[in-house]
Formats: sequence, C-alpha cells, structure tokens
Amino acid sequence: MIVLAGTIGAGKSSLAKALGEHLHTEVFYESVDNNPVLDLYYQDPQKYAFLLQIYFLNKRFESIKQAYREDNNVLDRSIFEDELFLTLNYKNGNVTETELNIYKELLNNMLEELEGMPKKRPDLLVYIDVSFDTMLSRISNRGRSFELFDDQPELKAYYKQVHGEYPSWYEDYDVSPKLRIDGDKIDFVNNQQDLAYVLNQIDEKLKKLDLL
Repeated sequence: MIVLAGTIGAGKSSLAKALGEHLHTEVFYESVDNNPVLDLYYQDPQKYAFLLQIYFLNKRFESIKQAYREDNNVLDRSIFEDELFLTLNYKNGNVTETELNIYKELLNNMLEELEGMPKKRPDLLVYIDVSFDTMLSRISNRGRSFELFDDQPELKAYYKQVHGEYPSWYEDYDVSPKLRIDGDKIDFVNNQQDLAYVLNQIDEKLKKLDLL
C-alpha cells in the first residue's frame, strides 16, 4: 500500500491516478467533490473546522481499512496527515482545546484498530514537496470555487500556514519508509517524461523494499 502526502494542490490525485494505472491497482481518493462540509468550512472555519476534520477522519479510516484488506493499493491522502490540519485550526482559534483533545483521542483509538488489521502500516509514503507559488498556481488552475483566494487574503494566509507545516511533518513521519518528490523541478502533472521519471523512482524504492 502506497500513501501520498503533500499540501493542497501538490498533485496527489494526479500522481495517485498515474500510480494506479502503472501498478494496475485500485486508488482511494480524498473525499472532496461530494463533501457536504468542505464548502461550509471555507465560508466559516470557526464553526465548521471540527466537523470537517471528523468527516475527513471517518472517510480516511474507512478507506485505509478497505485498502489494508487488499494488496497493492494507493491512497491520495491518508489518516496520518489528519492531525496536522486540526492542530493548525487550533492554532488559528477555530477549534477549542477540548475539541483538539477529543479528536486526538479518537485518532489514537482508530490507529490502534489498524494495528489489528492484516497489514499494520503503509509500505511507502510518497511526499510531494512543492513551493508555495506552485501550490497557489495548482489551486487556481483546478478552479474549485471554494478554494479560490484572489479576493480572500485570509484564505491565502491560511494556505501559507498549511504549506509551512509540511516540511517538519515529513521529517517527523516515521510510520513507514518514505520518498520525497520535488514537485517544482519534476512536473509530473503536465510532463509525461517527468511522470515516467517519478514512477521509476517509486519502482526503484519498492524494489529496495522487496515489494516489487
């Protein structure tokens, strides 16, 4: 099982789709388009931050349980990143300390449940590292109305915060082997040669782990 990680607009879904085709396996995508809370969160983060993260946590737990039961699956975002977003909302005053503690307890209980699954952890985490400018460009290009920031300086500031949290999160991640992809130098979203290079990098890492 491969899990992808990276900030909003890093290209996780694009790489997940390509990996699924490359490895002939199922892909589990983040629940965005049919998410009943996400648009509400962008309108009123203080009111909906906790509900949004509970929604995501539930959906990611469902996906990762399903993926653990099968061989060779890809997730375009995993349960292991979730606490990063709620902690950021706590720093911004959008959730209370009580809500943060309840969330962490629930997350820990879920992770303990995963320990009883046939596979206890991902085989590989692939982290897509992009600059803030690339992140903003990708968000603009995909054109989801609730994500657009041109007339919302506070939303752009939030994106800056999210972007700043990822380097230390990646350094601290120790659940599984990991691989960093430079999403600025390697444009796997628009360049087929770059995509082939990234897929080869992942293949080589899987071979070193005796998984391919």
